[in-house]
Amino acid sequence: MLPGEKLDALVRRFEAIDAELAHGAPDGATLVKLTRERSELAEIVEAVRGWKALVAEIAELKTLSEDSLADGDMRDLAREEYDEKAASLDTVERALQLLLLPRDAADERGVILEVRAGTGGDEAAIFAGDLFRMYSRYADLQGWKVDVLSASEGTMGGYREIIAVVEGRGVYARLKFESGVHRVQRVPDTETQGRIHTSAATVAVLPEAEEVDVDIRDADLRIDVYRAQGAGGQHVNKTESAVRITHMPSGIVVAVQDERSQHKNKARAMAMLRAKLFDQQRTAQDNARAADRKGQVGSGDRSERIRTYNFPQGRVTDHRIGLTLYNLPEIVEGGGLGEVVDALVAEHQARLLAAEAEG
Repeated sequence: MLPGEKLDALVRRFEAIDAELAHGAPDGATLVKLTRERSELAEIVEAVRGWKALVAEIAELKTLSEDSLADGDMRDLAREEYDEKAASLDTVERALQLLLLPRDAADERGVILEVRAGTGGDEAAIFAGDLFRMYSRYADLQGWKVDVLSASEGTMGGYREIIAVVEGRGVYARLKFESGVHRVQRVPDTETQGRIHTSAATVAVLPEAEEVDVDIRDADLRIDVYRAQGAGGQHVNKTESAVRITHMPSGIVVAVQDERSQHKNKARAMAMLRAKLFDQQRTAQDNARAADRKGQVGSGDRSERIRTYNFPQGRVTDHRIGLTLYNLPEIVEGGGLGEVVDALVAEHQARLLAAEAEG
């Protein structure tokens, strides 16, 4: 049963935001906040209005189909249409229930994607490169934009570390379950005995943060500039364009040297710092609400082993939900990753629905 009072309250809030925006927000921060809230409510309100219209139409058709004074053909037509509309009501209500589930306020945002080689030496770096390419191709298929912020290449290919921003609508909602340890089992190209090696890479997905999300004081920052370096430590340009920012209260350090412009590198580094501080705040809030974590897939701990890619068997296993697929080539090429993401999102929604029912 859908909560009628809650639905009406959501619609009233949406209309109130529209009225406030029409008169003009008092300041930029309020405008950002209201615009974001309106965006989050828009899909729900549209679904609520569609559901109400469908319920009203079903009631009218029922009345007409039972009206003894109405023409017989008209009653038959109304009864037929009533059956069709009534059959679709469950689907519409289910979709609305999913929209009403507690939502992560960051779901619609872009992300800072970090992929790092773990245990396994050169093979781990190659695997980190494979993972980054998988996410990049998946992002292309979604119409998202990927922009590399910093990268440290491995000696045999791949990356020891690569950090990128992925921008688009709903990026965090789709990628947030990718955080954790990814393990690969395969025979490296350099292996002459044909032995299977196990390597790992870690993935972190942080929602992008805006200036209004975190308060960063200039006095808390130490900003260093230096000449960007390439492989082997050689300087790749003659100006001090690379930027390293240390947030002294938290000890978080970020560095960007991808652009030739010091100004652009500083802006990118600040975006990374905001995302890390925002993630730190969200993690603290999650820990304070530990009892509610039963509605989540996995613990969210980035040291948790979440997935294994077994090349000899062509198998990908997500250990959190017991999902095993035998289309590894399609998944690592990006096109098949959507099937894994869909399964994780569906499991997350099912757990939230169960938690709502219990509550």
